Amino acid sequence: MDRNYFGITDTGKVRDNNEDAFIAEKNTGGELIIACVIDGVGGYSGGEIASSIARESVLKHLNLPNADLQALMKEALISADAQIMKEKQLVKDHEKMACVLTLAVADPDKNQFHYAHVGDTRLYLLRDHSLVKITRDQSFVGFMEDTGRLTEEQAMRHPKRNEINKALGFGINIAGQEDYIETGHSPFLPGDTLLICSDGLSDMVNKQEITEILSTDTTLQEKAGQLINAANRNGGLDNITVVLVENNKQRPVHEAARPQGKPVKAIIPESKADLPKKEQVQPASVRTAPVKTGGNKVAVYTLLTICVILLGVVLYLFWEKNVREQNAFGQQKLGLIKPPRNPQEKRLQDTLNKMKDNLLILTDSMWKSPILITEPLQFNRDTVYLIAEKGITIKRDTSFNEVPVEIRPASKHVLLENFTFEDFNTVISSNSNAVVLKNVRFLNCPNAIQIVYHFPQGKYINGKLSRSTFKTDSLPIAVNH
Repeated sequence: MDRNYFGITDTGKVRDNNEDAFIAEKNTGGELIIACVIDGVGGYSGGEIASSIARESVLKHLNLPNADLQALMKEALISADAQIMKEKQLVKDHEKMACVLTLAVADPDKNQFHYAHVGDTRLYLLRDHSLVKITRDQSFVGFMEDTGRLTEEQAMRHPKRNEINKALGFGINIAGQEDYIETGHSPFLPGDTLLICSDGLSDMVNKQEITEILSTDTTLQEKAGQLINAANRNGGLDNITVVLVENNKQRPVHEAARPQGKPVKAIIPESKADLPKKEQVQPASVRTAPVKTGGNKVAVYTLLTICVILLGVVLYLFWEKNVREQNAFGQQKLGLIKPPRNPQEKRLQDTLNKMKDNLLILTDSMWKSPILITEPLQFNRDTVYLIAEKGITIKRDTSFNEVPVEIRPASKHVLLENFTFEDFNTVISSNSNAVVLKNVRFLNCPNAIQIVYHFPQGKYINGKLSRSTFKTDSLPIAVNH
């Protein structure tokens, strides 16, 4: 079997140094292929050191015997993060260094691969000339592209395409955050190819061109070289790193099953006389049966009865629906039932409920200002960063008299940035959560934040409720218990 993995890195056309690193080799046992691309961040020497630390940590951990491969991969990244933080504390010039990486471990014998990912390096799978992006970019632009708010071309040209939300060395306790490292596994079938690359490739070469290069009938080394050349040809604005892994086992070929035994010769009679008597068809005059008219009359009466019953059911349902709508309209006018949520408000709550990362950025192209509120927006995640890219107004619908933002006890940290709240009596209900406001305005809102304290029922309480230490120019706060 030919060598089925290859890696290469290139400085590019603009940078003077290369902060990328990669791994393309087998583990000590020889049954697994370790493929990793690491992109350093933080200056001329800092990025290179961060990449080197991460590379050594990955190799050290993945050459240890361990049945739980995915857990071992996470341990390698957590250990690298701790070592980078230690280096930053020791050397002042390296205090801004960090790195992002994508790690894949392929097992061609078992036809599967595992991966771990932090940042905006990428893992692709090519199968049957179709390229699929496996990892999600943990960046503002990557989030916009993955959710369909930006096309691939727009994302490649976006001025914030190099800003990342997650990295090793950011000073966050990633060991205590289950969702900080993206992990997964997938089938790796004969004929499949894995591509791991830095953003120096994905920002310069679009998906279609990458697919065409990977689909050529050449070696992995030649394909990697073509990808590097394509990125440099399109500008080479960053370091470019490519690692390829191929499952080059022979694809199984299934032949059509052939019938067993001797072939049977078909016998076709030359005339009707050659057929057995049982198979001869009688003339139509002989086969015609007498028509019974009585049975037809019964069928007609039965059909008419069914039609009358169905018509009655339809008329009753129409009448009931009309009465129900009139009652609902009357109740809505009296304020007994709430009007349906408007599309923008509903989409915002649905997006908050389905968030996979902690950050949600509202763009003016998707979220029109103002957003009218008819039901409270609920925050239930541990950490939520809600940012309006160019500012959004949250406004009270005339039928709404409640608190528009409910921060539930499950939320420990909430950031609201670039919002204006208008015409609410009280804006935010907080259960002693950590609430951070940045560029937030309150217009015609007598109470900005309502803090709710929960005391045990039936027990005596001893203590003192002091004035809030929330620092601001002029922000009234209501305290409920």
